[in-house]
Amino acid sequence: MSEATVLVVEDEPDIAALYAGFLEERYNVTVAATAVEAIEVVDGTVDAVLLDRRLPDGSGDEVLEHIRENDLDCRVAMVTAVEPDFDIIDMGFDLYLTKPVNRANLLAALETLLTRDEYDELLQEAAALASKRAVLKAQKPTAQLDDNEAFDELVSRLDELDADMDAIAESLSTDDYRAMFRDLGEA
Repeated sequence: MSEATVLVVEDEPDIAALYAGFLEERYNVTVAATAVEAIEVVDGTVDAVLLDRRLPDGSGDEVLEHIRENDLDCRVAMVTAVEPDFDIIDMGFDLYLTKPVNRANLLAALETLLTRDEYDELLQEAAALASKRAVLKAQKPTAQLDDNEAFDELVSRLDELDADMDAIAESLSTDDYRAMFRDLGEA
């Protein structure tokens, strides 16, 4: 995976600088201090957003809503001092971190977000290829399938994807794994 782009949405300059400092060695980091600025900056190039819920010109919830309504393909972690309440049930974030957040927790959260994203991409590719394999198996004689190079490549790619997904699943904690499938079930 190439270097990911992370948008930090935080109105406290010291905290924003701290988070950016934690992340800059591993990621391309952009900082936005307001909801308006975050909405202007977030686009299809952003892989993950670390989003404060309290911003001077509105709520991080509005930024999250903008991201989801515009089908921007990024993962979102709420990083906030707002204690979670039942209002989070209907929110489309991927992780919720309550401040204060240290370097290790922030980096771990970001790795979890990006790993889930990678798993989702592999799963989508595997599902498409599995569908193609099923159609061909139902329509073609086994001898034709065995002699077809493109079909062999499809089966090989499915095997690779299975191995890659197994490796990712082993690297995730049980909670991460459950949450990933819960996210997929809601999609």
